[in-house]
Amino acid sequence: MADREVLRSRFISFDKMYCHEMRHQTFADWPFREDSNCTPEKMVKAGFVHSPSENAPDVACCFFCLIELEGWEPDDDPWSEHAKRSPTCGFLTMKKDFTELTVAEYYNLEKDRLKVYIRKICHKKMAYFRDDIDRTLEILKSLLES
Repeated sequence: MADREVLRSRFISFDKMYCHEMRHQTFADWPFREDSNCTPEKMVKAGFVHSPSENAPDVACCFFCLIELEGWEPDDDPWSEHAKRSPTCGFLTMKKDFTELTVAEYYNLEKDRLKVYIRKICHKKMAYFRDDIDRTLEILKSLLES
């Protein structure tokens, strides 16, 4: 249950991540710096937010399409890696900088971002329920066999 709450709060706060500076702040502990191609600046320009886990310090998540990538190599290009794995991401297809968007354009983008968020949360909940059903079935089978 705690994992779902962390997931929910993290993705809900992503509405603030249209701002370049807000995304940049998340890369304080990013393991790659100037001697690599995936610097914090390039990661931010590609729409990523640094979202490390205990076992994966280089996890980056797009604030918009929520794709999570890890296992970065120093010569990886963040924009092309993002585009390769999520070619229809609304952030990648934006025609202008966030600061130049009209209110209507922003709300349409945010509507699309929230659809992605809701879809991801629903898929995670369905997977949780499937796992719960599988566990319950195993318990019932073992009770019937005894």
